[in-house]
Amino acid sequence: MRNKRMARIKTKQQKSQITPKRKVDVYFETFDKQFQNPVNRVIQYVAIPVFSFAVLGLVWMIPFPEIGFLKRNGYDTFLNWGSFFIAGFIYYYLRLATTLSYAVLLTVGVFSFFIVRLEYIERAGGPAVWMVCALLLLMSFLVLYFGKRMEKKPVPFSVFSQMLVLGPIWLWHFVFKKLNIPY
Repeated sequence: MRNKRMARIKTKQQKSQITPKRKVDVYFETFDKQFQNPVNRVIQYVAIPVFSFAVLGLVWMIPFPEIGFLKRNGYDTFLNWGSFFIAGFIYYYLRLATTLSYAVLLTVGVFSFFIVRLEYIERAGGPAVWMVCALLLLMSFLVLYFGKRMEKKPVPFSVFSQMLVLGPIWLWHFVFKKLNIPY
């Protein structure tokens, strides 16, 4: 009798110790349910980073006001609207999944390198960075949108737009799962 009571108490304790799912896990489960077509998955693996790069490049190219003390000390080249954009979405990702946000920060560093390279190409007479990024954004959005239409069940636009925002950490979560790294 006593053993049965102890077993019930243990079962209740185990049930109370089950942790609720994190918000990021709920998002990832939703994406996994909604986006199951293998061709669409390949499209997402390519187009989401291009989309993210293009958005960052466009925000980066918005003219930033000239601030005297930054210009005098040579720091004006490091501060632009992209800096605030990066800080904002890295903070958002940090609140969702800390380790994944670090991976996205690494990705942003690579993106920043290539945006600066595009600026050098523009100065040398090449195409404007904003035009390159706008073209990449339009192409990647269209490809992602048509990929969404490949799914058997229609994907609501709200889930699609969430995927665009959370796409970078969603892609990194596949890498972390493959390497058995907790996020």
